[in-house]
Amino acid sequence: MKVLFIGGTGVISSAASEQAVSSGIELYHLNRGKSCKLRKVNGVKNIIGDIRNVNETELALDGFSFDAVVDWIAFEPDHILNDIQLFRGKTKQFVFISSASAYQTPPEKLPVKETTPLHNPFSEYAQKKIACEDILRNEFSLTQFPYTIVRPSHTYDKTLVPLIGWYTALYRMKKGLPVVVHGDGSSVWTLTHHRDFAKGLVGILGKTETINQAYHITSDEWLSWDNIYKLFARELNVEPNLVHVPSEVIAKYDKKIGESLLGDKTHSMIFDNSKIKALVTDFRAEINFEVGVKEIVKWYEEDVTRQVVDKRINKIMDNIIADYSKLTINNQ
Repeated sequence: MKVLFIGGTGVISSAASEQAVSSGIELYHLNRGKSCKLRKVNGVKNIIGDIRNVNETELALDGFSFDAVVDWIAFEPDHILNDIQLFRGKTKQFVFISSASAYQTPPEKLPVKETTPLHNPFSEYAQKKIACEDILRNEFSLTQFPYTIVRPSHTYDKTLVPLIGWYTALYRMKKGLPVVVHGDGSSVWTLTHHRDFAKGLVGILGKTETINQAYHITSDEWLSWDNIYKLFARELNVEPNLVHVPSEVIAKYDKKIGESLLGDKTHSMIFDNSKIKALVTDFRAEINFEVGVKEIVKWYEEDVTRQVVDKRINKIMDNIIADYSKLTINNQ
């Protein structure tokens, strides 16, 4: 099977690339060739081109056709419109990597299924992903363009700290400083290791029954946010000082963090993976987050140059904690 990944060196796509190559797929990457060092994948054939430049990409892909094309880096409706122009007649399957943040937020009921409505009034990112999906469904109805939608949730690798402040949160824990946790820490979250996700994604490729279908691919492990923070603290061998602050308050201090919380992480989110499991019968998410935490901490601890503290985020945390503590005392 001959497959093209648009991108291919990111957190999720690098693991899918490794899985595809090990499965015997003839894999091509289309990218600018500028981000291959951090997550280099052996056995991939590279096509140099900028997917945002349609004319350049048409020249780079001249003479190529693929059994499947996966676009990992489409975020805007225009990106999908360009993909349709570029790959109509060149692929038997076009896979759009959407996002589980597109699902109804907050969800009316759990677990979330692929039939859950798509509606997120808090996240522009999610709204654009929904618009991309709408374009593909419409194109299929008009021309039978062979799309498949995949919706990852919070997927990580050893380089990604899934906490407010990223590595800065680990730094604060190590220094005995308080860290901000949204809400009361009891909402439930799903974290998926990128190698687990990769098994599901690669299992979809080349399957005609996936055309005009959507799938999410996530872990079946559900953790409270307090527990997620405590797993990191335990691996760092420290006692965490968790300060619980409403998401709406945190959002006032940083727009990006606020959108991430209100548009996604504030609400409990668990998924019914029966659809992907029925299709890819050997798919199981086997890497628990306790193992993932060990990989993350080890990766940061083995090289001091990776331990980058975001001074702005660190200051925001101090301000949030100080201001919210005063507000809490005044309201007592």
